Amino acid sequence: MDRITAAQVFNRICELGSLSAASRAMGMSRPMISRYLAEMEDWAGTRLLHRSSRKLSLTPAGEQLLLQTQALLQVADGISQTELQQTVAGTLRISCAHFTTKRILNPLLQTFLNQHPALKVEVQISNQNVNLVADRIDLAIRVTNELDPNIIARRLGDCYSVLCASQRYLAEYGTPQSPAQLIQHNCLHYSNFAHGFWQFNAPDGTPIHADIQGNLSVNESSILLDAVLNDAGIAMLPILDAAPYIAKGQLTALMTEYQPQPLGIYGIYRSRLHQPLALKLLLEALKTAIHSANQQALASIGVETP
Repeated sequence: MDRITAAQVFNRICELGSLSAASRAMGMSRPMISRYLAEMEDWAGTRLLHRSSRKLSLTPAGEQLLLQTQALLQVADGISQTELQQTVAGTLRISCAHFTTKRILNPLLQTFLNQHPALKVEVQISNQNVNLVADRIDLAIRVTNELDPNIIARRLGDCYSVLCASQRYLAEYGTPQSPAQLIQHNCLHYSNFAHGFWQFNAPDGTPIHADIQGNLSVNESSILLDAVLNDAGIAMLPILDAAPYIAKGQLTALMTEYQPQPLGIYGIYRSRLHQPLALKLLLEALKTAIHSANQQALASIGVETP
């Protein structure tokens, strides 16, 4: 954990008198402020603040530590921030799911590293939420429409989906012409999002909930892709996964006039303050790459860019 940042958090809490005020002033989530304070108390081996429903006050140990953190930050402020911020170096630790790694991060990563030879990137592939502080993660990339309001995040783009099936499946079971007919088919779904229905926007923009049922539910889109390619049923797949197979004729896009509701793609990080230049540049590169990839994928299957 970054002790300079922890010292800054502790000082702001003492200055403003509450964790919530420090959260607003520093652009950090309230839970992150609490974690930094907890780590400071772990390092000190004692309680630093008296907490009550009305106010916070320093313990004797907290008063001593405040003097030390103030001195530490004075030294840190003497370091040339301009020089540090212009150096794209060090290590960026990134957490993202397999789909996000394969279709969003990996296509741009080698070019990004070639542009910044002093930088190292460590990628942790996981579908699980991570503790950015405890796991020392600089950036988590997540696809969701249910973002925790307490975290610091930047929307990087949208994850569009498309209904797909193989020609063999459609020849045997028929082609649905409307969302209401999906209940008659084996609908394979992504377990983290589907709750017995799929959501669409009708051609006039009206939201539609279509009931579905199926014999396969998984939390990895590549498994759904394999199942659909093997004639198992209909799936709502990320368009970045499905587009190459639709273009080759291995899959058929269904009911493209009914648009599945897109999901947001977010970059999640610890603080808006004092971001490493490498992180800022990577976020911009990801935003540009996602927009470009979506345009190409949508155009390749004849769907107008939303």
